[in-house]
Amino acid sequence: MTSSGSVRTFDADEGWGVIDGPDVPGGCWVSFSVIAMEGYRALEPGQQVSFRAESASQDGYAYRATKVWTEATEPPDQPQTWGNSQAYHSTLTLTFDSPDQENG
Repeated sequence: MTSSGSVRTFDADEGWGVIDGPDVPGGCWVSFSVIAMEGYRALEPGQQVSFRAESASQDGYAYRATKVWTEATEPPDQPQTWGNSQAYHSTLTLTFDSPDQENG
């Protein structure tokens, strides 16, 4: 379901909040991960948004947002990419001696 509403609350430190709208009685739970915007993803209380939601039991709410956007036109869905984060990078290299070098 696609709907519009306003942000009731959003805790940027915890990364989630609640959206109110006529199609989601009691509110719709929203995670920062479904906000369609570049950069730091957060919402402000009172902000007008459009969103897609599904029926779910999420932290006491009967609805969970699957995509939220603030522009007049819905942005295209972005393909899910794993491992391309610039936030963290790590490598590990293991080398083993061959068995005949152990007593050498």
